[in-house]
Amino acid sequence: MNANLQFVKNVLKYTFGLVPIVAGLDKFSNLITNWSQYIPEGFAGVLPFDPSIFMMVVGIIEIVAGILVLTKTNIGAYIVSAWLVAIALTLIFSWSYVDVAVRDLVMAIAAFSLAKLTESSLDPADN
Repeated sequence: MNANLQFVKNVLKYTFGLVPIVAGLDKFSNLITNWSQYIPEGFAGVLPFDPSIFMMVVGIIEIVAGILVLTKTNIGAYIVSAWLVAIALTLIFSWSYVDVAVRDLVMAIAAFSLAKLTESSLDPADN
């Protein structure tokens, strides 16, 4: 892989590795934002537990996804891409935070691009 492509791949890898980990950890502290506000009211109403507990479970999933991007980029990038699409669709269907949904779809495309870049890498050590 040429140096420019490797640089782009590394930027994307560390972005989609570290950001989900940070966002996942923040689900336990709510320092960045109150994450429960992004749960649609109808969905929050059917949860068998408090929405903050649900967001902690989401946080664990995000931490694992970020770690996968850093360690198994070829799998982790697809998982992060799908996760971002799922979040965006949830927001679109509830018609809340549509701006965040659009941003998440753009990030999903970037994560998918990382997965494809990783797939096309000739050196198995790059994956």
